[in-house]
Amino acid sequence: MRELNEKTAGKVLYPERIIQFGEGNFLRAFVDWIIQKMNEKVGFNSSVVVVQPIDRGMVDMLNAQDCLYHVNLQGLDKGEKVDSLTRIDVISRALNPYADFSAFMKLAEQPEMRFVISNTTEAGIAFDPACKLEDAPASSYPGKLTQLLYHRYKTFNGDKDKGLIIFPCELIFLNGHKLKEIIFQYIDLWQLGDGFKAWFMDCCGVYATLVDRIVPGFPRKEIDSIKEKLQYNDNLVVQAEIFHLWVIEAPESVAKEFPADKAGLNVLFVPSEEPYHQRKVTLLNGPHTVLAPVSWLSGVNIVRDACQHEVLGKYIHKVMFGELLETLNLPKEELVQFGNDVMERFNNPFVDHSVVSIMLNSFPKYETRDLPGLKVYLERKGELPKGLVLGLAAIITYYKGYVRTDGTKSEPNDSAEILQLLQNLWATGSTKQVAEGVLAATSIWGEDLNRIPGLTGMVKGFLDAIEEKGMLNVVKEIC
Repeated sequence: MRELNEKTAGKVLYPERIIQFGEGNFLRAFVDWIIQKMNEKVGFNSSVVVVQPIDRGMVDMLNAQDCLYHVNLQGLDKGEKVDSLTRIDVISRALNPYADFSAFMKLAEQPEMRFVISNTTEAGIAFDPACKLEDAPASSYPGKLTQLLYHRYKTFNGDKDKGLIIFPCELIFLNGHKLKEIIFQYIDLWQLGDGFKAWFMDCCGVYATLVDRIVPGFPRKEIDSIKEKLQYNDNLVVQAEIFHLWVIEAPESVAKEFPADKAGLNVLFVPSEEPYHQRKVTLLNGPHTVLAPVSWLSGVNIVRDACQHEVLGKYIHKVMFGELLETLNLPKEELVQFGNDVMERFNNPFVDHSVVSIMLNSFPKYETRDLPGLKVYLERKGELPKGLVLGLAAIITYYKGYVRTDGTKSEPNDSAEILQLLQNLWATGSTKQVAEGVLAATSIWGEDLNRIPGLTGMVKGFLDAIEEKGMLNVVKEIC
């Protein structure tokens, strides 16, 4: 079996136009895969220089394979099972700024550089006042980026055509807004001057983005068979689902420079990221949060099995399409398409997604993902959404330490305060007190939910029904 490198596999050399902070699985299976498609389909003609954002990373592994690797996409595409392998050759080189700071700074001197893309985890977009301009490099990602931008500004004497387009991919709502604020903080802290501040404001764009693709990462179980198929010894294979979505809050001028949407990719350039963020939280995360306890209490342990279950499948469909979808403000056709995509993702035959893994911190998740929809549904329809309320009752029951008929006991995992609250409430033996006590917990909800008309009575009714009839029978009654 051959080693994977430029000599054995060949490699197209594109101009270096993109600086990428982050060498992990997500960026390699999402952004670099997208750039590969853009090069192939719309002549984007760009390569990526990867910068390791922290002291320890995997740029040495990347360079050992001349930055070549394969993406293994698995899942359902319009009902068809797909299991594909694509070689990615868009990364020209990878560098560690902690080991070679001068090579990092020289990236700013390359006139063709145009884009910066990052995924440094949610903790990466943070202001560290201890960072200094003279650090080699600054410890924070925004600090490193400010160093790079300032060097570019000085190198090209404030040339207006040498600004950069910056796409953060960290999972923070309005990530671009946050990153821009922090760069301004460093400009002020390091006293970089009004000229640089004006150049950054006028010539650089920092745009909020929303990314969505599940990336399990290195396929440990299947790697031997994958290498056999490839006939290459690729130690950087990265596995991902087929679905991908990149929403970029940027003007048409940016879309023209980065024409991912013209390459047949699910990349949207929009005036505001917010409704798409809301759509993802509501239609992907919202159903997840309630299907998990309802399925577990019904004796079903895997998301895919729940979706294909005669009764639970109807419940999931009801919550997603009949309740949560009705609370959003994007065009109905778009929402239905996204909902159908989510159902394909839930049904992925290659992923055994345990419902118990979704149950971590269920109360805070319900507060952000499902409660807003419950309120809007009540406001628009004049009645409570039974599926969402049953989901809340299922969470409350799961947190009781419920024992299923197969002898499996639920093991709730949440903050100590929430676990203690539920233990104390269930110890009363009164479902009325349990319902009232949970809904009154302002530490969870930020308000007293007993004030929502009819909610307390419906939650209590479902708690009683789950205990008396079993979860599956309760689901049958509302579906």
